Amino acid sequence: MSMPFYVSPEQLMKDRADYARKGIARGRSVVVLQYDDGIAFATENPSRALHKISEIYDRIAFAAVGKYNEFENLRVAGVRYADLRGYSYDRVDVTARGLANAYAQTLGTVFTTESKPLEVELVVVEVGREPAGDQIYRLSYDGSVTDEHGWVVMGGQAERLATVLGGGWRPGMTLAQVLGLAVRVLGGTGEDGAPRALGAAQLEVAVLDRTRPRRAFRRLTGALLEDVLGGAGAPTGGGDEPVAP
Repeated sequence: MSMPFYVSPEQLMKDRADYARKGIARGRSVVVLQYDDGIAFATENPSRALHKISEIYDRIAFAAVGKYNEFENLRVAGVRYADLRGYSYDRVDVTARGLANAYAQTLGTVFTTESKPLEVELVVVEVGREPAGDQIYRLSYDGSVTDEHGWVVMGGQAERLATVLGGGWRPGMTLAQVLGLAVRVLGGTGEDGAPRALGAAQLEVAVLDRTRPRRAFRRLTGALLEDVLGGAGAPTGGGDEPVAP
């Protein structure tokens, strides 16, 4: 009788982690930055149908990198979780922390029990009435959660971009300033390392605006995005040919 093939638990977890990290690294980066009136999201994504940044609830948003079908399923589950909790209790009981905990349980369970981990990395964000009340949670493929402050970058060349982003961000920046910084950071991800000019048509941009009365999420597209980028001194057109998200 043949002996069953044995793989140590440590090696199995390492292989799963390496597999997930490689899948996530193939995705284009997403940056999240606090500004004076809210929180901004930006990523290179010319598609107007396949979004990587989405609204979850009144003052909560979601951004992801990795396999689209996997993080889209998580987004839909998050919307259902938020709607059910808000209906069963109260709208103020729907929080980014609660949603992040639910996502962490799902990601951790899949990572430890399924043959293939989810190739996704998530950010769950809630904008407060004041900057001190903003919440930013970053979730990894294995279910680990990190409470971030000020800014987050994930996917692609996240470690290198984080150095640039951390050196350029400061508290109290305006929306135009943080989007200008985001475009400069995202434009430095060319294969040859040379900066690229990213126009409004190549970007997916959204904000959680703390000044709005209830639904804080809104997308910046078209002429509005071009005006904001123009105010930041960033290019509003041209650049490389569009690529798939």
